[in-house]
Amino acid sequence: MKAAMTIFQSLGVMAVLFVLYAVLLVGCEKKIIYHPSKFPEGYWNPSSMGLNVQDVSFQSEDGIKLHGWFVASPNARATLLWFHGNAGNLSHRLDNIQRLLPLNINIFIFDYRGYGKSEGTPDEIGIYRDSLAAYNKVLELEGVSVDSLFLFGRSLGGICAVETALNNPARGLILESVFTSASDMSRKIFPLIPLGWAIRSKLDAIGKVPQIKLPKLVLHGDRDEIVPFDLGRKLYDAAADPKSFYTIEGAGHNDTYIMGGPGYYQALDGFISETLKIPMTSQKN
Repeated sequence: MKAAMTIFQSLGVMAVLFVLYAVLLVGCEKKIIYHPSKFPEGYWNPSSMGLNVQDVSFQSEDGIKLHGWFVASPNARATLLWFHGNAGNLSHRLDNIQRLLPLNINIFIFDYRGYGKSEGTPDEIGIYRDSLAAYNKVLELEGVSVDSLFLFGRSLGGICAVETALNNPARGLILESVFTSASDMSRKIFPLIPLGWAIRSKLDAIGKVPQIKLPKLVLHGDRDEIVPFDLGRKLYDAAADPKSFYTIEGAGHNDTYIMGGPGYYQALDGFISETLKIPMTSQKN
């Protein structure tokens, strides 16, 4: 009897500890998901890398002031609307921007609320609002049209790109190193503790990609140490056609554009070129 009571007491203590842990996780959820770098942290002299950058100011629908960079390419064939990941700010992508310009594209990259020079504090609804505001803003910029606009989301930014593509036209969707949902990520990070129920953020890409009919390119490093490769494949498998998958061999989470080499840029170039040949009337969701 005493042994049974001891077991029940131990289980009770474990249950209490589990609930307390879940509450702590929920309380720190935003700090776990978002790691913004505020101005002046970063690299704010793009001209030192030979980049001619136009500062763009705009507002989210709830009045939050946002900041972006537009990098125009002469006679650009397309525009990339870039939704960056959860850490740093847009200035930390300068090297990557420079390497993408030979693809003959314009690039518009922006900071979500709380990042870089953008005001506010990030949360799921907020970054979705900021993404829509960036989508609307890029279409106002000179040389940009919806029929040559590609939504490019990396990591957390892929969740924003999917959300934007769900209800807004574009030529194509590019998802790199993107996870399926917050719940799936929690199972990967805490495999022995079922915490999906306690997480308020959904960050649900896998529930939306089956509804998105525009062409999709999904890329993922086979050595990704943050978002497991199998989650990238799972997201791809759930996505509606037309779609293609490219494995970035030897790449982790943050070095895809470096480790990918020429093959990585050829995959992007080929997808853009082939997608531009497809009439947009056949891409409606």
